[in-house]
Amino acid sequence: MDKPYSPGSPFELPRRQLLKLAGASMAVGGLGLRIGLADASDTAEDVAGDVLDVAIIGAGLAGLTAARDLRRAGCEAFAVLEARDRVGGRTLNHDLGSGFVSEAGGQWIGPGQTAVADLARELEVGTFPSYYQGRTVILGGADGRVEVDLEGTFGTDETLAAKLSELSRDVPCGAPWTSSRLAELDKLSMGDWLAGQGVRPEDRSGWDVSLSLTCGVPPAKMGLLHYLSMINSAGCEYARLDSIKDSAQGTRLIGGSQLLSIRMAEALGPKVRLSCPVRRISDWGQPVVTLHTDRGPVRARKVIMAIHPALCHQLTFDPPLPAGRAALQSAWPAHAPARKTVMVYRRPFWRDKGLNGHTLQLNGPILWAYDNSPPGGEIGVINAFIVNAKVPSDLDDAKHLLAQTYAKSLGEEALNPVSYSEHDWGFADPWTITCVSPIPPGFWSAHGACLHPSCGNLYWSGTETADIWAGYMDGAVRSGHRSALQVLNALRQG
Repeated sequence: MDKPYSPGSPFELPRRQLLKLAGASMAVGGLGLRIGLADASDTAEDVAGDVLDVAIIGAGLAGLTAARDLRRAGCEAFAVLEARDRVGGRTLNHDLGSGFVSEAGGQWIGPGQTAVADLARELEVGTFPSYYQGRTVILGGADGRVEVDLEGTFGTDETLAAKLSELSRDVPCGAPWTSSRLAELDKLSMGDWLAGQGVRPEDRSGWDVSLSLTCGVPPAKMGLLHYLSMINSAGCEYARLDSIKDSAQGTRLIGGSQLLSIRMAEALGPKVRLSCPVRRISDWGQPVVTLHTDRGPVRARKVIMAIHPALCHQLTFDPPLPAGRAALQSAWPAHAPARKTVMVYRRPFWRDKGLNGHTLQLNGPILWAYDNSPPGGEIGVINAFIVNAKVPSDLDDAKHLLAQTYAKSLGEEALNPVSYSEHDWGFADPWTITCVSPIPPGFWSAHGACLHPSCGNLYWSGTETADIWAGYMDGAVRSGHRSALQVLNALRQG
């Protein structure tokens, strides 16, 4: 018979319980961000003398998944410490009213992303397909406008896509630095590789837009090796990574992606402590680690670092981390924050014209605008990733500029939106310093071996550490499962 977990005693976890971590759990409804959660300012039970089994830093998908797994395994001596006053990390729902939301951050799932799909089912969060049926509008120059049916893609060259798919077979998604072709591939950027393929300038636009959307930087700054590792995650099929139909952008979550974190946090209740940033971590190599937060110290036997590597670099570690790990965190790129806009209309009028609401603009303020309406099309929503330098920071001016652009693309009805909002991740809070990780050439050769190994009682989590779909919501969930297993095994072993 399995032994129950007893707080305060040496952790013993039977093998049978470890194998049950992927089982179903009860989902809790509602959209409230703070219902049942503990603001650190009124967490009286956080007694300085208590020692937790596990402290988790970060209440995004990775950290909350890990916490959920700990509880299902029988561990109750844990806490999730979140710097923000909300959960969800780089997922965030924007309330449009009348029960509708638009995602301000990560929002899509697709084929092969089974971890996040399973989580959604367990939490009773439904899914629906992204809207792409109809013609995409491409804007160029002063008056250039073309309608084309891209059939759920971004219009990139299929021959080059096939070459990338084949190359990706030699680049393991979870450890690209172990590729047998490391020396050859990691010295090139995607821009270098495209130039070597003889791509004509007029054919580069699709690639430039696609890579800028996926990676947050132009092709010249994106490492070929890392991009190939991303394609490897997608079953070595480029189209599964970088399209809309049957791809990583193919499916949305009813109620918005942040709902996953909200429901996990509601079920965890006061285990989640908001507004509790960690500033310093001491004695990470000792049996008890101390986390120094704005609300006082938290002590734990094991710590899951479920935050971005570059954000880890902003913490103080005493003693300092090993040189290799510290160098990885210092060098990790953190310059792709992204600004995402939301224009709301009374209805998705563009669909009546055979348009899918998607706009690609060459050398303009819009990288990609797309139909982000709710499942039934009750209202019309156009989201867009924009070129920050080309869109005014003033909300009214930005609204006017984008409405004028959508009028060229979708019709005069676009001049009369119901509302406009945006989220600039570069200025939203100090805890989201980048949305995606545009890994440059040479990075994995220099730092890859230091990504996964734990440091003392610190265990690295977060989507950037995932063995598959790193950088995606699915990767975050997978990394949470993995880190929970790691600390549970470590606790059981003494």
